[in-house]
Amino acid sequence: MKTSNESNLRSEMLIVAQKLVEYGLNRGTSGNVSVRISASTWLVTPSGVPVDALSNESMVLMDFEKGPLGDQCPSSEWRFHHDILMARSDVGAVVHTHSRFATSFSCLQQDIPAFHYMIAAAGGNSIRCSAYALFGSQELSDLVLDAMKDRKACLLGNHGMISVGKDLHTALALAVEVESLCEQYWTSLQLGKPNILSPKQMSEVLEKFKNYGHLHNSPSPIST
Repeated sequence: MKTSNESNLRSEMLIVAQKLVEYGLNRGTSGNVSVRISASTWLVTPSGVPVDALSNESMVLMDFEKGPLGDQCPSSEWRFHHDILMARSDVGAVVHTHSRFATSFSCLQQDIPAFHYMIAAAGGNSIRCSAYALFGSQELSDLVLDAMKDRKACLLGNHGMISVGKDLHTALALAVEVESLCEQYWTSLQLGKPNILSPKQMSEVLEKFKNYGHLHNSPSPIST
Protein backbone atom coordinates (compact mmCIF):
# COMPACT_ATOMS: atom_id res chain seq x y z
CA MET A 1 0.00 0.00 0.00
CA LYS A 2 1.37 3.40 -0.98
CA THR A 3 2.07 5.98 1.68
CA SER A 4 0.92 9.56 1.14
CA ASN A 5 4.60 10.53 0.73
CA GLU A 6 5.10 7.99 -2.06
CA SER A 7 1.93 9.12 -3.81
CA ASN A 8 3.02 12.76 -3.64
CA LEU A 9 6.47 11.90 -5.01
CA ARG A 10 4.96 9.95 -7.92
CA SER A 11 2.90 13.00 -8.80
CA GLU A 12 5.91 15.30 -8.55
CA MET A 13 7.99 12.96 -10.73
CA LEU A 14 5.37 13.07 -13.47
CA ILE A 15 5.34 16.87 -13.36
CA VAL A 16 9.15 17.01 -13.53
CA ALA A 17 9.27 14.60 -16.48
CA GLN A 18 6.69 16.75 -18.27
CA LYS A 19 8.56 19.97 -17.43
CA LEU A 20 11.80 18.55 -18.85
CA VAL A 21 10.07 18.11 -22.20
CA GLU A 22 8.27 21.46 -21.94
CA TYR A 23 11.58 23.22 -21.26
CA GLY A 24 13.25 21.42 -24.20
CA LEU A 25 15.68 19.47 -22.03
CA ASN A 26 14.37 16.06 -23.14
CA ARG A 27 12.50 14.65 -26.12
CA GLY A 28 10.65 11.40 -26.69
CA THR A 29 11.89 8.73 -24.30
CA SER A 30 15.26 10.38 -23.57
CA GLY A 31 16.31 11.19 -20.02
CA ASN A 32 15.02 9.96 -16.67
CA VAL A 33 14.19 11.05 -13.12
CA SER A 34 14.49 9.45 -9.70
CA VAL A 35 13.64 10.35 -6.11
CA ARG A 36 14.38 8.89 -2.69
CA ILE A 37 11.35 7.75 -0.67
CA SER A 38 13.07 6.35 2.41
CA ALA A 39 16.29 4.71 3.57
CA SER A 40 15.26 1.53 1.76
CA THR A 41 13.13 2.58 -1.22
CA TRP A 42 13.17 4.96 -4.17
CA LEU A 43 11.32 5.68 -7.42
CA VAL A 44 12.62 5.93 -10.98
CA THR A 45 10.94 6.57 -14.32
CA PRO A 46 10.26 3.47 -16.45
CA SER A 47 12.21 2.26 -19.45
CA GLY A 48 11.20 3.33 -22.95
CA VAL A 49 7.95 5.14 -22.10
CA PRO A 50 7.39 8.54 -23.78
CA VAL A 51 6.43 11.34 -21.42
CA ASP A 52 2.95 11.72 -22.87
CA ALA A 53 2.24 8.09 -21.93
CA LEU A 54 3.52 8.38 -18.34
CA SER A 55 1.26 8.41 -15.29
CA ASN A 56 1.82 8.45 -11.54
CA GLU A 57 1.50 4.66 -11.60
CA SER A 58 4.22 4.36 -14.26
CA MET A 59 6.96 5.28 -11.78
CA VAL A 60 8.90 2.17 -10.78
CA LEU A 61 9.24 1.41 -7.08
CA MET A 62 12.75 0.22 -6.26
CA ASP A 63 14.41 -1.29 -3.20
CA PHE A 64 18.02 -0.18 -2.74
CA GLU A 65 19.08 -3.78 -2.07
CA LYS A 66 16.55 -5.91 -3.98
CA GLY A 67 15.86 -3.88 -7.11
CA PRO A 68 12.37 -3.46 -8.66
CA LEU A 69 9.46 -4.21 -6.33
CA GLY A 70 7.04 -5.44 -8.96
CA ASP A 71 6.86 -6.26 -12.65
CA GLN A 72 7.66 -2.81 -14.07
CA CYS A 73 10.95 -2.27 -15.90
CA PRO A 74 13.02 0.64 -14.57
CA SER A 75 14.95 3.07 -16.74
CA SER A 76 18.00 1.54 -18.39
CA GLU A 77 19.99 4.16 -16.44
CA TRP A 78 18.75 3.01 -13.03
CA ARG A 79 22.30 2.09 -11.95
CA PHE A 80 23.69 5.62 -11.76
CA HIS A 81 20.49 6.84 -10.10
CA HIS A 82 20.83 4.05 -7.52
CA ASP A 83 24.54 4.62 -6.96
CA ILE A 84 24.23 8.40 -6.58
CA LEU A 85 21.38 8.06 -4.06
CA MET A 86 23.32 5.40 -2.16
CA ALA A 87 26.59 7.36 -2.11
CA ARG A 88 25.20 10.83 -1.39
CA SER A 89 23.04 11.33 1.70
CA ASP A 90 22.63 14.99 0.66
CA VAL A 91 20.86 13.95 -2.56
CA GLY A 92 17.14 13.27 -2.61
CA ALA A 93 16.51 13.39 -6.36
CA VAL A 94 18.38 12.90 -9.65
CA VAL A 95 17.56 14.33 -13.08
CA HIS A 96 19.17 13.11 -16.31
CA THR A 97 18.70 14.93 -19.62
CA HIS A 98 19.85 14.82 -23.23
CA SER A 99 19.50 18.58 -23.56
CA ARG A 100 20.95 20.27 -26.64
CA PHE A 101 23.83 22.37 -25.33
CA ALA A 102 24.94 20.16 -22.43
CA THR A 103 24.94 17.14 -24.73
CA SER A 104 26.88 19.01 -27.42
CA PHE A 105 29.69 19.75 -24.96
CA SER A 106 29.52 16.19 -23.65
CA CYS A 107 30.19 14.99 -27.20
CA LEU A 108 33.43 16.99 -27.07
CA GLN A 109 34.13 15.45 -23.64
CA GLN A 110 34.78 19.00 -22.48
CA ASP A 111 34.43 20.40 -18.96
CA ILE A 112 32.58 23.70 -18.62
CA PRO A 113 35.04 26.10 -16.95
CA ALA A 114 34.30 29.08 -14.71
CA PHE A 115 33.41 31.45 -17.56
CA HIS A 116 30.49 32.68 -15.41
CA TYR A 117 30.16 32.78 -11.63
CA MET A 118 26.94 30.72 -11.77
CA ILE A 119 29.07 27.66 -12.55
CA ALA A 120 29.27 27.55 -8.75
CA ALA A 121 25.62 26.44 -8.71
CA ALA A 122 26.94 23.02 -9.72
CA GLY A 123 29.11 22.93 -6.60
CA GLY A 124 32.59 23.88 -7.77
CA ASN A 125 34.71 25.90 -10.20
CA SER A 126 33.79 23.75 -13.20
CA ILE A 127 31.17 21.35 -14.47
CA ARG A 128 33.08 18.15 -15.14
CA CYS A 129 32.51 15.84 -18.09
CA SER A 130 33.04 12.11 -17.62
CA ALA A 131 34.61 9.78 -20.14
CA TYR A 132 32.27 7.73 -22.34
CA ALA A 133 30.83 4.38 -21.27
CA LEU A 134 27.90 2.32 -22.53
CA PHE A 135 24.53 3.60 -21.33
CA GLY A 136 23.10 1.61 -18.44
CA SER A 137 26.45 0.05 -17.55
CA GLN A 138 28.15 -0.13 -14.18
CA GLU A 139 31.20 1.43 -15.84
CA LEU A 140 29.15 4.52 -16.65
CA SER A 141 27.82 4.71 -13.11
CA ASP A 142 31.36 4.53 -11.72
CA LEU A 143 32.46 7.35 -14.04
CA VAL A 144 29.45 9.42 -12.97
CA LEU A 145 30.32 9.07 -9.29
CA ASP A 146 33.86 10.29 -10.02
CA ALA A 147 32.61 13.28 -12.04
CA MET A 148 30.09 14.12 -9.31
CA LYS A 149 32.62 14.27 -6.45
CA ASP A 150 31.97 17.56 -4.62
CA ARG A 151 29.55 18.49 -7.41
CA LYS A 152 25.79 18.75 -7.96
CA ALA A 153 25.93 18.32 -11.73
CA CYS A 154 28.12 16.82 -14.44
CA LEU A 155 28.17 16.02 -18.14
CA LEU A 156 28.30 12.42 -19.37
CA GLY A 157 30.76 11.84 -22.19
CA ASN A 158 28.95 11.58 -25.56
CA HIS A 159 25.65 11.29 -23.73
CA GLY A 160 24.06 14.13 -21.76
CA MET A 161 23.86 15.71 -18.32
CA ILE A 162 23.00 14.86 -14.71
CA SER A 163 21.87 17.19 -11.93
CA VAL A 164 21.00 16.37 -8.35
CA GLY A 165 19.29 18.10 -5.46
CA LYS A 166 17.78 17.65 -2.04
CA ASP A 167 14.41 17.25 -3.78
CA LEU A 168 12.87 17.11 -7.25
CA HIS A 169 12.37 20.88 -7.44
CA THR A 170 16.03 21.58 -6.70
CA ALA A 171 17.33 18.96 -9.13
CA LEU A 172 15.08 20.28 -11.92
CA ALA A 173 16.04 23.89 -11.26
CA LEU A 174 19.72 22.98 -11.47
CA ALA A 175 19.22 21.06 -14.73
CA VAL A 176 17.66 24.19 -16.22
CA GLU A 177 20.56 26.31 -14.92
CA VAL A 178 23.25 23.96 -16.28
CA GLU A 179 21.66 23.86 -19.74
CA SER A 180 21.47 27.67 -19.72
CA LEU A 181 25.14 27.90 -18.73
CA CYS A 182 26.14 25.51 -21.52
CA GLU A 183 24.21 27.65 -24.01
CA GLN A 184 25.90 30.82 -22.71
CA TYR A 185 29.34 29.18 -22.92
CA TRP A 186 28.65 28.04 -26.49
CA THR A 187 27.56 31.57 -27.42
CA SER A 188 30.63 33.18 -25.83
CA LEU A 189 32.90 30.78 -27.74
CA GLN A 190 31.39 32.05 -30.99
CA LEU A 191 32.43 35.58 -30.05
CA GLY A 192 35.96 34.86 -28.93
CA LYS A 193 37.88 33.43 -25.99
CA PRO A 194 35.85 33.72 -22.76
CA ASN A 195 37.54 35.11 -19.67
CA ILE A 196 37.80 32.36 -17.06
CA LEU A 197 37.39 33.34 -13.43
CA SER A 198 40.31 32.47 -11.17
CA PRO A 199 40.17 29.83 -8.41
CA LYS A 200 40.25 32.67 -5.87
CA GLN A 201 37.33 34.44 -7.50
CA MET A 202 35.33 31.21 -7.63
CA SER A 203 36.12 30.35 -4.02
CA GLU A 204 34.63 33.73 -3.06
CA VAL A 205 31.49 32.90 -5.05
CA LEU A 206 31.22 29.44 -3.51
CA GLU A 207 31.52 30.93 -0.03
CA LYS A 208 28.81 33.45 -0.77
CA PHE A 209 26.56 30.73 -2.23
CA LYS A 210 26.48 28.97 1.14
CA ASN A 211 23.91 31.50 2.31
CA TYR A 212 22.39 32.41 -1.04
CA GLY A 213 19.00 30.97 -2.01
CA HIS A 214 19.40 31.40 -5.76
CA LEU A 215 17.80 27.99 -6.42
CA HIS A 216 15.68 27.59 -3.31
CA ASN A 217 13.73 30.84 -3.06
CA SER A 218 12.60 30.99 -6.68
CA PRO A 219 9.07 29.92 -7.65
CA SER A 220 8.86 26.15 -7.90
CA PRO A 221 9.19 24.99 -11.51
CA ILE A 222 7.19 21.86 -10.69
CA SER A 223 4.12 23.67 -9.40
CA THR A 224 0.96 23.11 -11.42
